[in-house]
Amino acid sequence: MKLVVAEKPSVAQSLAAVLGAKEKKDGYLEGGGWLVSWCVGHLVELAQPEAYGEQYAKWRYADLPILPAHWKYDVAKDKKKQLGVLRRLMEDKRVDAVVCATDAGREGELIFRLVYQQVGCSKPILRLWISSMEDAAIRDGFEHLRPGADYDLLYRAALCRAGADWLVGINATRLFSVLYGDTLNVGRVMTPTLALIVQREDAIRSFQSKPFYVPELTCGGFTAAGEKLEDKAAAEAIQTDCDGKPAVVRKVERQKKTVQPPRLYDLTTLQRACNRLYGFTAQQTLDYLQSLYEKKLATIREQTASISQRICKQRLALWPCGCGRICLLARTAPRAGAGRDH
Repeated sequence: MKLVVAEKPSVAQSLAAVLGAKEKKDGYLEGGGWLVSWCVGHLVELAQPEAYGEQYAKWRYADLPILPAHWKYDVAKDKKKQLGVLRRLMEDKRVDAVVCATDAGREGELIFRLVYQQVGCSKPILRLWISSMEDAAIRDGFEHLRPGADYDLLYRAALCRAGADWLVGINATRLFSVLYGDTLNVGRVMTPTLALIVQREDAIRSFQSKPFYVPELTCGGFTAAGEKLEDKAAAEAIQTDCDGKPAVVRKVERQKKTVQPPRLYDLTTLQRACNRLYGFTAQQTLDYLQSLYEKKLATIREQTASISQRICKQRLALWPCGCGRICLLARTAPRAGAGRDH
């Protein structure tokens, strides 16, 4: 018997339905030779500074920087029950392997591995790597489970990201808060992004427009334009000198261009489009997309080709449509004249 660990209860239910695990238990489902349970987001997270010493409970300049020699982890009180369920299931003698079925990505890998280590499990890990919640995609994924060791580097990358966020966030937030006497949140990604926004806003506010002039000549069916000039008199002089005189066309170029259909959205581009069209925040777009994904109404394409090349042939994908809205297309790559469901 194998234990399947999903990232959320809703995903676990979809996986269990395909596997035949229909019997509901406290914190998991069972049936068809499978146990299917779930995390609740990040069950295990990096501990706060006070876990490394009572002196860190207060924010003091003298205590900085805080550089743990070994990372400690903690579990939120409201998530300890589910961690206990997973511990019991992983220790179940019937279970001979654990299937990591969290989201196919760096964070999903981290969520599972931290739970796996927290409970002290040593049973073999198998990885379910799918980007669609369609039943056919789930079946195919379970038919092609990969060894967990194939994703060790992905897990290490996630550990590095989490550690960097902690070191920068904890130390920089405490430093600037103490220096300025107010809580100032500083983040590894958030603060540089904010700096770029401020720099761009300063450039916009300090921008001063300068007029320019372009001499134009009407040449029997088309208009010839010269270079941009800052001197109005010079532009008028060129136009006056050339007006009414014969002109020679020295070169004509014709090009045949093929316009490719737009690509599927990545998350960042989708968030920008939804903000521009509907006023959604980045978090709103992420939440809506996650909901569509779990309801099998949207598909997330593989981003890491070295991990998996399998893509379902029929699935719904968010697509930038010619109508100016974000629509659903029932194929991974559109063709000319492809039908759209608005």
